[in-house]
Amino acid sequence: MEVNKDSSTQNPENSAVLLRNIIPFSWRPSCIVNTANDIMRNIHGSNPVLESKPTVNNKNAPEVPLVPPAVGPSNNEKLNRRESTKSIKDKTQRNIIVNIVLVEAKGLPDVPDDGLSHGVYCKFRLGSHTCKSKSVLTTRYPQWKERFKLNGDSDQLLHISLWDKGKHKNFMGSCVLDLSNLEKERTHDIWQQLDENYGSLHLSITICILKQLESTSNPEYKVDDLRSKFAFYNVSTDLNLVGQLHVRVYGARGLKGKPSAYCTLELENEKIHTPKASYSAEPVWDKSYVFNIYDVTSTLEVKVLDSSINSLLNDFLGRVTIPLLRIKDGEMRWYALKDNNKRKGARGNCPRVRLELSLVWNPVTASLKLFRPKQVKYIAKEPKFDLALVYKNVKFIRDTFEFLYVINEYFKHLFEWEDREFSAAALIIWLIFWYYFEPWMGPLLTLALFPVVYIYDQEKCWDFTKTLATEEVVDMGTIDDLQNGDTITDKVKGLPEMTLTITHGIEYMVSVAERLYNLAAFKVPFLSFLAMVLLIFGSVILYILPFKYLMISLGLYKFFRKRINPQRVLNNDLLDFISRIPDHKMLKDWKELSVPEPQQPRISGSFGIKPTIPNAS
Repeated sequence: MEVNKDSSTQNPENSAVLLRNIIPFSWRPSCIVNTANDIMRNIHGSNPVLESKPTVNNKNAPEVPLVPPAVGPSNNEKLNRRESTKSIKDKTQRNIIVNIVLVEAKGLPDVPDDGLSHGVYCKFRLGSHTCKSKSVLTTRYPQWKERFKLNGDSDQLLHISLWDKGKHKNFMGSCVLDLSNLEKERTHDIWQQLDENYGSLHLSITICILKQLESTSNPEYKVDDLRSKFAFYNVSTDLNLVGQLHVRVYGARGLKGKPSAYCTLELENEKIHTPKASYSAEPVWDKSYVFNIYDVTSTLEVKVLDSSINSLLNDFLGRVTIPLLRIKDGEMRWYALKDNNKRKGARGNCPRVRLELSLVWNPVTASLKLFRPKQVKYIAKEPKFDLALVYKNVKFIRDTFEFLYVINEYFKHLFEWEDREFSAAALIIWLIFWYYFEPWMGPLLTLALFPVVYIYDQEKCWDFTKTLATEEVVDMGTIDDLQNGDTITDKVKGLPEMTLTITHGIEYMVSVAERLYNLAAFKVPFLSFLAMVLLIFGSVILYILPFKYLMISLGLYKFFRKRINPQRVLNNDLLDFISRIPDHKMLKDWKELSVPEPQQPRISGSFGIKPTIPNAS
């Protein structure tokens, strides 16, 4: 079929008709028809009826009129509207994120007794977004302690289902949680009941706004009402809630590069995200958050992260840890950001974050809460092996053992009158102290240690301040040694010696504990009966004589036994008695083996009967 190109280019109507007639109807896509209709609509201003005519390639095909499109917007307009609606929905989904912490469950049905191992896991579905927890051993009280993130959706119903995984997958229960009833940017601790009373799930849910689509005002709170609520005289029966912390995050400065930064605030099991700021080294958030205080000794953990495309898995920019008891109410200040180890400053131009913290709490309720079990953190980091920390701990234990040994030797020499003036003064102080001592003086003596330790600590800090310049030089040398590997090598070489000292000390303490156990278990009856007689005699003495006179007598005995027996060897009477008791290792060495009966020599004979020898006579 020949086509007149000139006529088709000059007349758009001919182009539409030709486009309709060239392609057979049976293979004609709907988009071709829609394109032809759009061309005719632009020409006539209405929706003309285009009829299908037989073509060269489809001569026998009947004439089928095309159905005219309905009056209204074009398909392109519908497509644009659909794309705009989808983009708005995607923005809404990216704007809100739901943080879910699956803690534990209780009251679940019994596990089928089929001899197989079973694992229970949980599924979450929010709109089109789903996630699945790890599988743990199926019990009536399983624990996951796992965190999930789901993007927000127009559907505010969170569907939760519980499954048992054995040889077959078994349904254990489900529930639906309406997120529209939960306050945003607050952490909610929820025990959600499963349908048909199949048990309940412990969840911690936080709805965070990651990007502000429009300006929103920060919530205001009345300080006077909070102070009246948490006043010291207003002690409620519920001792869980101690107070409230109001945090206002203004912004940060001096960050590395130009990140799309956001801030996370974590207090115990409550964790909140700020919106993502624009690409800048000085992001501004200006958001306010409220935290419930359940323990006044907790710490507020503030982290600054980068969510830009160039960063991988939210690059770390800095952090700061703020104890609640160090917060000055209503103070607005800059906090320097530290690195991930919390020892040095983070990278950047003196990176810092500006916060305004207001803490209102009840001192009476907080004091009573300190003597209750501490709240367990749901998501805790697993400890990692740190050579420097191991070296520090081993060195501390070794120094402790050496200090105790030095103190023991010092008292031995004190009782031996090597320094007569000092020993005489110590004896007089001992006698006067125990003569006037009363039990109520014990707490006061413990109280006197606080100012002594405080003064010692202040002097130590003052000496450290004076030698700060020298310490900086030493630190630079230490850095060079670390680069050369000398310091690490020395630490590794020193570990066996320190470990050997600690091992001997631990073995000695374990041996003493085993000896005391064997004494009470009558492993050596003579020593056990002797100890019982001495304990009865001591009880009689304590009943007859006051405790102060016994301590005076003990001091006189310790100080004057050198005068009574100048040739005596330094010893400790109690430890000498304990050393006579065997420990478990010695008992194993003492264990006797059974002596087997000697085997009779086997004499051959018929049917095992000893043959008789006839008498020679």
